[in-house]
Amino acid sequence: MDIGIDLGTANTLLYARGQGIVLNEPSVVAVREGVRGALAVGTEAKETIGRTPGSITAIRPLQDGVISDFEAAEEMIRHFVRKAVPGRRPRIRLVVCVPSGVTPVERRAIVHAARRAGARAVHLIEEPMAAAIGAGLPVSEPRGSMVVDIGGGTAEVAVISLGGIVTAQSLRVGGHRLDAAIADFVRKEHGLLIGDRTAEDIKVAIGSAWPVPGREAFEMRSYPVRGREKIRGLPKTVDLTVKEVRAALDEPVEAVIAAVRTTLEDCPPELSGDVMEHGIVLTGGGALLPGLDLRLAAATGIPVVLADDPLDSVALGCGRCVEDFDALQRLMSAA
Repeated sequence: MDIGIDLGTANTLLYARGQGIVLNEPSVVAVREGVRGALAVGTEAKETIGRTPGSITAIRPLQDGVISDFEAAEEMIRHFVRKAVPGRRPRIRLVVCVPSGVTPVERRAIVHAARRAGARAVHLIEEPMAAAIGAGLPVSEPRGSMVVDIGGGTAEVAVISLGGIVTAQSLRVGGHRLDAAIADFVRKEHGLLIGDRTAEDIKVAIGSAWPVPGREAFEMRSYPVRGREKIRGLPKTVDLTVKEVRAALDEPVEAVIAAVRTTLEDCPPELSGDVMEHGIVLTGGGALLPGLDLRLAAATGIPVVLADDPLDSVALGCGRCVEDFDALQRLMSAA
């Protein structure tokens, strides 16, 4: 059985050969102090975040795209594979997506965790390459293609040509950093303490990176935020505006734009011309932030387009490698 895994900081997706994406669940594990094994994994575990008693902890085994808790990551991979492929399973061959900036030590940790979870063979593919494949970019042609993949823990920026990554930037900015920026803003400007889930709800409801033409009514919206008052510790509600949330997100958004500029500066002139002609492709959950494409286009002077299926691009690209291992071997040789 061949399976591709988009092992993300926020969500993990599994692609089974011949079946497509068979699982998409949060990368969360709930454990009890002093008890081996996981109490809950995935969606069930995410529901416990911020609501657990002292003896139970909900943890994310991956931080910034790499394994931070080895045992929990192993347990999570094993659980997801069993859930995606129920019943008796032959030893599985896995293709795992990793950030382009991972160290050799982090690569070995991912391979080891996958093998301990039952894989007989483990192949790694870099996330920007998988995202580009999943977005339908011509990665094997002698033409520069630029992809910006913004996930839960990292943002990957890469220029790809002839099946290899020519130049890339990997930065620890993703959906969780956006959530943290909102929580920090609410604490500093309104004296209100909120959790990660509330910050994410705010981002989804009224988050944006740039005013979007034709959405003037959206610009006038506000969102009631409930939390705990910083000084007195009592419950309190404040109304956040779209402009306030945009200001809160300005720093991490600018970090992504700076990474794109740096990648373009390091790119050979011939490939830069290709990128100017064909544009930049946005993938990942962070790409859904309204106005991000417009702001990036204004900052670089290059057309920016959203992938057809930004949330699943990495998993779909990984899946295409699962369906054609010869193509994966060629990509690994090019890298």
